[in-house]
Amino acid sequence: MQPEKIFVTRRIPEKGLEMLRKEYKVELWPGEMPPTPDELSENVAGAAGILCLLTDKIDAAVMDASGRDLKVISNYAVGYDNIDIPEATRRGIAVGNTPGVLTEATADHTFALLMAAARRVAEGDRQVRAGKWRTWEPMGLLGADIYRAALGLVGFGRIGQAMARRAAGFGMKILFHDPNYQGKDAQPGNAVPSSLGKLLSESDFISIHVPLTDQTRRMFNQETFYKMKAGAILVNTSRGGVVDQSALYDALKSGQLAAAGIDVTDPEPLPMDSPLLTLENLVITPHIASASRATRERMAVMAAENILAGLKSKKLPNYVNPQVYQ
Repeated sequence: MQPEKIFVTRRIPEKGLEMLRKEYKVELWPGEMPPTPDELSENVAGAAGILCLLTDKIDAAVMDASGRDLKVISNYAVGYDNIDIPEATRRGIAVGNTPGVLTEATADHTFALLMAAARRVAEGDRQVRAGKWRTWEPMGLLGADIYRAALGLVGFGRIGQAMARRAAGFGMKILFHDPNYQGKDAQPGNAVPSSLGKLLSESDFISIHVPLTDQTRRMFNQETFYKMKAGAILVNTSRGGVVDQSALYDALKSGQLAAAGIDVTDPEPLPMDSPLLTLENLVITPHIASASRATRERMAVMAAENILAGLKSKKLPNYVNPQVYQ
């Protein structure tokens, strides 16, 4: 009897692949770019497990293409808006993700973006490389102070709380808004719960840490930006779709926002003709907030653990659709 097939949509750290190969037949997409929808449907045929990335849309068509043997889908990410969860649940397919392990690496990168945007690091680097550094200037590349500034955290899950811990070291006043937050003990960094309106109007920096849902899609739009303190700085490492990019461009161009640092866009990658790329006061990185070696390897192990549990009809260590177990 042949071992069950697992299709992995992109190369991940070898430790995770080794775990799967011990017991199952692993088919790995060889390309550097994600498979197209047609290529994905072709390659998942007969798979009992799919280990996918955020760049892979796993919908009913892909599940149909896999066939009746599909038992588990494991996303190599915390977010899972690329997967049709209701459809997977309807079919009894367990879906897993890799939460927790990304927290500290993502918070590190988020704070790096905050500092880079505030102190115009990328802009300064570009000036040096272009031969525009002529002399020390009293008024050159003036940025924003971080020490004792007000930080607003929109979303106060693991990453938001990790940001609060980092901000406390800079003596920042920390506000957070998260209607779903249930914590009752002392908050990290002495963060204070706040209404969204108060947070927007009082924060010097605003960092976004919410999932992409129908409720959060483009929650940062023209109206939101003009409720923010003039000259505030925005940081986003959550999902690109949470921010209206046209409104972001206008707010940065007009000076309503002093600067922004983003690791996510909509779409990804950002098209080269995007007006955002013309702005000096925007720092953009290519969705690398979790890109530390240790973090990515642990993600691979967690994603593999989900697959192994699902194929053995056990509860996934990190599942997102508990209804399949009811």
